[in-house]
Amino acid sequence: MARRRERGIHNLSRAVAALRGTGVSESRRRLLKVLGSAIGLSSVAIPTWGHRPTGLVSTALAAQPRPFTTDGKEGLTLLSDRPVNAETPVALLDDALTSNARHFIRNNGLVPERARNQDTQGWSLVVDGEVERSLELTLGQLKSRYPNRREALVLECAGNGRAGFHPSASGNQWTLGAVGCALYTGVRLKDVLVDAGVKSSAVYLAYYGEDLHLSGDPDTVVISRGVSIEKALDQQTLLAWEMNGEPLPAQHGFPLRLVVPGWPASASGKWLRRLWVRDRVHDGPKMTGASYRVPKHPVLPGTEVPEGDMVIIEAMPVKSVITHPASGVSHTVGAPLVLRGHAWCGDGPVEGMHLSRDFGATWTPALLAEPRNPFAWQRWEASVSFPTPGHYEVWARATDHRSRMQPMVVPGWNPRGYLNNAMHRIAVNVT
Repeated sequence: MARRRERGIHNLSRAVAALRGTGVSESRRRLLKVLGSAIGLSSVAIPTWGHRPTGLVSTALAAQPRPFTTDGKEGLTLLSDRPVNAETPVALLDDALTSNARHFIRNNGLVPERARNQDTQGWSLVVDGEVERSLELTLGQLKSRYPNRREALVLECAGNGRAGFHPSASGNQWTLGAVGCALYTGVRLKDVLVDAGVKSSAVYLAYYGEDLHLSGDPDTVVISRGVSIEKALDQQTLLAWEMNGEPLPAQHGFPLRLVVPGWPASASGKWLRRLWVRDRVHDGPKMTGASYRVPKHPVLPGTEVPEGDMVIIEAMPVKSVITHPASGVSHTVGAPLVLRGHAWCGDGPVEGMHLSRDFGATWTPALLAEPRNPFAWQRWEASVSFPTPGHYEVWARATDHRSRMQPMVVPGWNPRGYLNNAMHRIAVNVT
């Protein structure tokens, strides 16, 4: 029996592009045939299709992978199992705070035995390097020696949205669910560093964890990244031991992790054992080459970018998601459809949120809440009505405090597929 050939969304994009130059009615008939073969839309009208950007493929083509349950996670989608990497379907991120069960997982190595056993015996955190006095702190000393804080903070993988890049970029093919906003309890990293006496020569803070390399070699470092000393001293950068009122789960860094909000989640090291204050930019594993770096200037998709032309990712771009309803919802013509979601930005608040039901021809403002605290995501809500039956898309666009907006399409290409903050869009079938 002949093997069925699978077609990705970019194959369909090229098929749609091939329709250019044909008559309107013929183009539409052929388009619906393409769509119908994939998702059964052959008899559905698209009332606002004339407003859509040339070559845009309907979001209804973006099928959701099958969910799974593992290690206390409910309904996440597994991207790899060694190491474990799993994302959350966007519709499961509707709560104001992301529960431990629904928070995405991004690992580079294997979860250490201490974390699996929830055992702190013999554990301590070393703080050394460009400091006046090195520290070695137990978890009890951290809790009693410094003021405790509780903050709702967004963590987002720099590769969230990588699946949208074309040509494909290397790495886990995240869609939109490698993000979460949990409530973390801990102490300010600043308080610990001030206690150690940060020297004027300090430039960067590097972390080392207990995660095990995939080879099983205990002497091989899995990942050792870090942040500038200025970001390390930020009021919201935490050393956290609780997540949503519970000890950190094994997959999320027990007994202690960094939480560096606004920067890529890879800077928020897990299973901590050492913080090394350095007099230069850190050069540990996943800090050099193309890792968590993007080109200094726009490049042609597929370009091999020299290392000297790459810069380290710092603040994440403005972004938003629609968490309700899920894409593909059916709705009645004329009745308002309530939509809601979250918006966030890596270096300040979001100040505007808008929705479009006609491919960006017109925009409706959404009600945008203030963040619970700096670097928490912001809840938004709006209602949209549809004038005629048919197939629609709703687009969501956030605008940050510097008037920067989400782009309609995937932003500039980079070798590892980082920082895709293209507008989220959902399909709505109106009857």
